[in-house]
Amino acid sequence: MRPEIKVWKRKRRHLRVRKKVKGTEERPRLVVYKSNKHIWAQIVVDPPIGPSRVITGASSLSPEIREQLKEVKGKIAKAKEVGKLIAKRAMEKGITQVAFDRAGYKYHGRVKALADGAREGGLKF
Repeated sequence: MRPEIKVWKRKRRHLRVRKKVKGTEERPRLVVYKSNKHIWAQIVVDPPIGPSRVITGASSLSPEIREQLKEVKGKIAKAKEVGKLIAKRAMEKGITQVAFDRAGYKYHGRVKALADGAREGGLKF
């Protein structure tokens, strides 16, 4: 399968998920994006009118955990650390509950590890 077809299929799945998952002020959504090397997570509020607003974010490139991730082996373990970091940042902003938006990815591997790390950090979803 050509790489661009995989991207289109994921985008279609993401739109299907986004029909149901909305980020409100009380329960913003936790969005995941992954590339071959890195993983990103953002907490987003979707107002009824206007563009979405990013409250906080974390990635495997974040300065706080970048040095720590050099000792960690494997992308799944790194994703779990990113999940813990996004949970810590969300707790600092007063967010305890989120709606998980897997962005068209399967809930498996790195996406699941990030969700588990966020749960360990104290987020509920």
